[in-house]
Amino acid sequence: MSAAGRSSGIGAGSMLATARLDHPGARCRWGVGDAVGMEYVSRVPRPPLDGLIDDLYYLEGVPPYALLTLPPAPSALLIVNLGAPFRIRAGTDIETAEYADGCVVTMPTRAWEFGYPFRTRSVGVHVKPWGLAPFLPMPAAELCDRPVTIEQVWGRPAIAELRDRLATADGPHEMLTLLEEELMRRLCETAGLGLVRHTSSVIAATSGAVAIGDLSVAAGVSSTHLAQRFKELIGVTPKRLARSYRFAATVLAINPAGPIDWGDLAGGAGYFDQAHFGHEFQAFTGLTPTRYVEVRRRFLREHPGHVLDGWPLPAD
Repeated sequence: MSAAGRSSGIGAGSMLATARLDHPGARCRWGVGDAVGMEYVSRVPRPPLDGLIDDLYYLEGVPPYALLTLPPAPSALLIVNLGAPFRIRAGTDIETAEYADGCVVTMPTRAWEFGYPFRTRSVGVHVKPWGLAPFLPMPAAELCDRPVTIEQVWGRPAIAELRDRLATADGPHEMLTLLEEELMRRLCETAGLGLVRHTSSVIAATSGAVAIGDLSVAAGVSSTHLAQRFKELIGVTPKRLARSYRFAATVLAINPAGPIDWGDLAGGAGYFDQAHFGHEFQAFTGLTPTRYVEVRRRFLREHPGHVLDGWPLPAD
């Protein structure tokens, strides 16, 4: 799974085994958390969905913490909820909202809080930044930092039927197949997707270390046109996407169990200096780099080997 896929937070973390599934090229990742107990099953979808989606996943069990903070990542998220409602707060200036049927989250630009019920059960999709566009009836910019219920995107009758079929499915693998089939049915042609996907892939391949002006020149379009397409299909500009990829790559390079040279880390990630790095870290997480590591170490200490370890942070 790519950094972007893992960094969406819900259902991300250490996978303990890999196995083949029933169609060519598919991968299943399966993990069980620590003593609190969570099951996580993940697989890459078949083409053409694999060009839009990092993985489909199933998550069930008791979360390590009732409230998690998720730093923004170059990834979108779709969750079909099959258990008790969960809660999301998408920024300090936004009220916490409850989601019973599930939610759709386009690529966030700031940290958000995810509140679990005591026991959770869901299937979901970790989506590449551009990958939600073919499934949305509105521009992605309208949902930027504004998660919506899945009913608002697909309609009440459709999501009610899908949840019923998922709830009666014979295990996680059949559930992921049902979700994959639903996504295949809803896949639509999207104007400008090729341009945005190609340009975003260049940004991802360089972990955000690319001159944005060069991207529009290489694509043969104006910077204004490129920014408009990105806002429509991803919800953010190419510059913002590059910042997210650079931040994600930097965070995933941190080993919280060992000593950290922040100067080397900042320089290697292409930040101007350590002050620039610290400012970006605070903007993305609300934490200083050292405080972030303290919180990560708390998670590792209290729930070693948990399937959710890697991106989300305890918020309580």
